[in-house]
Amino acid sequence: MSKKAPNARSSAITQGVARTPNRAMMRAMGYQDADFDKPIVGIANGHSTITPCNMGLGALADVADKQLRGDGAMPQMFGTITVSDGISMGTPGMKYSLVSREVIADSIETACQAESMDGVLAIGGCDKNMPGAMIAIARMNIPAVFVYGGTIRPGHHDGEDLTVVSAFEAVGQFSAGNIGEDALMAVERKACPGAGSCGGMFTANTMSSIFEVMGMSLPYSSTMAAEDAEKAESTAASATALVNAINEQILPRQILTREAFENAIAVTMAVGGSTNAVLHLLAIAHAAQVELTLDDFETIRARTPVICDLKPSGKYVTVDLHRAGGIPQVMKLLLDAGLLHGDCVTVSGQTIAEVVADVPSEPPAGQDVIRPIGNPIYAEGHLAVLKGNLAEEGAVAKISGVKQPSMTGPARVYDSEEAAMTAILDHTVQAGDVVVIRNEGPRGGPGMREMLSPTSAIVGRGLGDKVGLITDGRFSGGTYGLVVGHVAPEAARGGAIGLVRDGDSITIDAPARSLHLHVSDEELAHRREQWQAPDITTRGVLGKFAKLVSSASRGAVTDR
Repeated sequence: MSKKAPNARSSAITQGVARTPNRAMMRAMGYQDADFDKPIVGIANGHSTITPCNMGLGALADVADKQLRGDGAMPQMFGTITVSDGISMGTPGMKYSLVSREVIADSIETACQAESMDGVLAIGGCDKNMPGAMIAIARMNIPAVFVYGGTIRPGHHDGEDLTVVSAFEAVGQFSAGNIGEDALMAVERKACPGAGSCGGMFTANTMSSIFEVMGMSLPYSSTMAAEDAEKAESTAASATALVNAINEQILPRQILTREAFENAIAVTMAVGGSTNAVLHLLAIAHAAQVELTLDDFETIRARTPVICDLKPSGKYVTVDLHRAGGIPQVMKLLLDAGLLHGDCVTVSGQTIAEVVADVPSEPPAGQDVIRPIGNPIYAEGHLAVLKGNLAEEGAVAKISGVKQPSMTGPARVYDSEEAAMTAILDHTVQAGDVVVIRNEGPRGGPGMREMLSPTSAIVGRGLGDKVGLITDGRFSGGTYGLVVGHVAPEAARGGAIGLVRDGDSITIDAPARSLHLHVSDEELAHRREQWQAPDITTRGVLGKFAKLVSSASRGAVTDR
């Protein structure tokens, strides 16, 4: 079946006469005698019409199926779920978003392991089916490649590029009286013009970039537009690369090394990526049995500049990055500066240094999407890990585009996203306040919802540089401003965020990496004595998640 000895857990169909009943079932699906000596490759197809991110994936799965057959493999296609963060944002449905990452990982692992597949090609295009697929790939350690469905093209209105975040911010602008209903509806109608994942350097494009630099996706594939012809061509090339990886037994854990995770963090910083990358990389590292902590993010942040001017805090969208040279150009600049490990292997068998060998050492002239290392947008990375008596395990702040990276103000405490949103829109929240949204953590939510609606409403009201926000929930990749998420321990685990009271003074100090509640240790101890753990009675998938999930500081995984 292969040039090298087959994987120890290789296909059941190739294991001889004892497998005759299995082969009889395979014949019903069109297998011929010669096919039983070919590797069986799963196509984990995330296609759905739930979200524009995934609506083009079925066509890519068909391309992969055809190419795999042409390359001498036997594909088996199966579906994986997805949910739309953008559509469920600001609703109770968002509780299922992070949960879906675990469901996706479990489903891919279950299908591949139950059917003894020799390899898997995973196709995803939304925030959670991407890390979900990679968690499964790292767990199983069978040859694998990830195919990104591609980014959406930007919408346009009044001479400006639009993304889905534009629609959320327009709500805040409308509530502040800065735009009328006609303008609001125009943004809604034009923000998302077709298939593909949200267009800025939000979570989906951050994760696709990460998978490319880690070597689990092919070069340039992470920034392609979903509706461009090159996306299908890259998918076919990915299928060929996977067959080669099966023949050569190039395994994910040979690729997903400690050094590869360090490369992923460096590129996340360089492109201005999503805070969700922290949570997902911790989870993928856990699955790959690689030791990774929040402190590693802070170490790499301090030495890595932000060199890409991308939304949400910058000017450009991901298709602009692609035209400027894509992730290989970013990788080349970082490698030349000694900020990447060039000897890390990729799914193609090449090293990172070999992949970018022919990429220019300077970004293209006539563009400012990618800056030279010597002229960065920010000298240090934008994702800071804050600690203090409000976050003993740590919290994550996205500090790009923030004019005032530190502030002290009175707490405005809300026990849910909905309560905070009401206060923001009715102008209860004022300049100088620090909004605290709690009981939205992995266990307490349950599900760790993203706070894009509140943060966008704050920005839309013109308070982006005047109001701080902290939460034990998450943020969308589209969020920016003086915001701190993933506060751990979360309120439901007895974290200090659950002890804050209205009017308490809180300091967010990103330069000092500090998150501090100005309440005495004695008073906090008194409040803790009065605190009672919430009675989480949720059943079903949310109930299972609440019982099993780890702290956000450890990736919010369910198998630790």
